Amino acid sequence: MMKYFALKSYGVGIGAILLLWGLSSCGGNTSKDRHADTATSGVIQLTADESFRDIIQQEIDVFESIYTMAGIVPIYTNEVEAINLLLKDSVRLALSSRRLSEAEKKSLEQMKLFPKEIKIATDAIALIVNKQNPDTLITVNQLRGILTGKTTQWSQMNPQTRLGEIQLVFDNENSSTVRFAMDSICRGDTLQGNLYAQQTNQAVIDYVASAPNAIGVIGATWIGDKSDSTRLSFMDRVTVMGVTHAAKATRANSYQPYQAYIALGDYPLVRNIYALVTDPRSGLASGFVSFLASDRGQRIILRSGIVPATQNLRIVNVRDTW
Repeated sequence: MMKYFALKSYGVGIGAILLLWGLSSCGGNTSKDRHADTATSGVIQLTADESFRDIIQQEIDVFESIYTMAGIVPIYTNEVEAINLLLKDSVRLALSSRRLSEAEKKSLEQMKLFPKEIKIATDAIALIVNKQNPDTLITVNQLRGILTGKTTQWSQMNPQTRLGEIQLVFDNENSSTVRFAMDSICRGDTLQGNLYAQQTNQAVIDYVASAPNAIGVIGATWIGDKSDSTRLSFMDRVTVMGVTHAAKATRANSYQPYQAYIALGDYPLVRNIYALVTDPRSGLASGFVSFLASDRGQRIILRSGIVPATQNLRIVNVRDTW
């Protein structure tokens, strides 16, 4: 059973959505008016997993500064809800870490909506611990043990530790990070143990910063030091763990989610980000996806610290600074 701390409602204010929707449909509330947008104008909603909030908001801000007649209203939620809104045709663009299943594609096709899936980036799952915690290295097998409830105490990983029960903290029980943990780490096994949900990635960071026993599971775009334009340093509120596929974690074989290690495949916990679009008219949803895949959109991703789908990377050695 997943436990909860301080769950809060999160997302776009309903008043703001209604105001923007009204501006986009001044001629009435007909189906024709609903989709009266072009590739660079009009108002639409999109939905995205909350772990992508930071990067998607940057993309929206730049897009709207270029195309001043366009308005994009993001709904930041969990991955399950993001996909469900797309399947209901409530939105025609969702940003997700997974592709649609064959059943989901068939469901959309029955509504005469033919989805496209465009990979826009390679992201990573970051593990964070409290600054007071000396245990900053972990193997994938150890993480699997925590997720499946086989490992519940810090002493099971380090007999010399004074820390007690391990608290593994996620953003939301339906988020992309939880699905990644189940599919890619636990390989379909049920999540068990001391698991907690905090609703947002920022709330996970806040909790871990005050809880010495906790390990936080968040998207990699949340850990960067925003004052560092090179993205070669992490925020100083928490410690980012090194992770390895090896049987025993050492500084020599463990990697943090730096951009280079994500790109080279050295960091184990990687995932893709997809734009799922069901826009049959090449309207604003399609226009924004084209921007995400364009040189300018990909450069925004490059500066965020994750790996763009089409941009080349300049590999920088950061091993000596860890």
